[in-house]
Amino acid sequence: MADANEKRDWHIYADFAQVLIKRARPLYFNDKEFRLDMDNMVYAFDSTTIDLCLSLYPRAKFHHQKGAIKMHTLLDLRGSIPIFIDTTEGAVLDINSLDMMPVEPGSYYIMDKGYIDFHRLYTLIHQSRAFYVNRAKDNIKYEAIFSPEVDKTTGIISDQLVRLTGYYSLKHYPEEFRLVVYEDYTTNVVYTFMTNDLNLPAITITELYSERWKIETFFKWIKQHLHIKAFYGTSPNAVYCQIWIAISTYFLIAIAKKKLDLAVSLYTFAQTMGLTLFEKTPIKELFTNNNFVNLSDENQLSLWNS
Repeated sequence: MADANEKRDWHIYADFAQVLIKRARPLYFNDKEFRLDMDNMVYAFDSTTIDLCLSLYPRAKFHHQKGAIKMHTLLDLRGSIPIFIDTTEGAVLDINSLDMMPVEPGSYYIMDKGYIDFHRLYTLIHQSRAFYVNRAKDNIKYEAIFSPEVDKTTGIISDQLVRLTGYYSLKHYPEEFRLVVYEDYTTNVVYTFMTNDLNLPAITITELYSERWKIETFFKWIKQHLHIKAFYGTSPNAVYCQIWIAISTYFLIAIAKKKLDLAVSLYTFAQTMGLTLFEKTPIKELFTNNNFVNLSDENQLSLWNS
């Protein structure tokens, strides 16, 4: 997206973020916020769209005369730590970003409907001996091979081993996979999930997908609290620099929180740091019972949002 002579500056920040990723991941490997009892790595892959003014940033065409860029992110759900981030023009389809996503054998990749491409799911994930859990599209054509009994008190409506019936879809994905249909009794919404894991209990498949909310939280957090919504420059280099600086800040906060063994959220820690930049009190002492003030009201914290 950026010209070659503009890449130098933002690549420095991107490389720095990669260094921080390597430092942050081990700290969160056994994070207690991950509620599922499984040894496999679990990731969520998604993108967020960052709007730009098309008149100032004409290369980032999106749709309806709007400008945007996309930030494609692979999030380690054990600690909400991004391990892979790529930025593209807003017009790039989400499904194309699967070609860039790193795949580890034995790991789970949680994705929504926008990432259903049978050829890519089969060749990039299934044949790499990794697992996917996707929200299935409504128009998927298949035949049931096996339909075991399920415990409907858990919300599971059906758990079928299926094969695709469309000519091209079957050619792209020639093996069987599972379709798990689940009803959320709290909202009366029915979900259909597709996965190539043939062994996990059906309810665990639904719980894996429910962990996907963490990547939505990451996108919201980084756009709201790290100035990624408003850009200080309009060149590709300036925009990319600001994105990678914001991402690096997120990692620095995550690392410091773990190193200091603080039992507060990343949001609270970041807000406290923003409000106490010029304080001489040691960071850890800021969170003692005598000094700590619960910063739960976002409206009172204008420093990051100003």
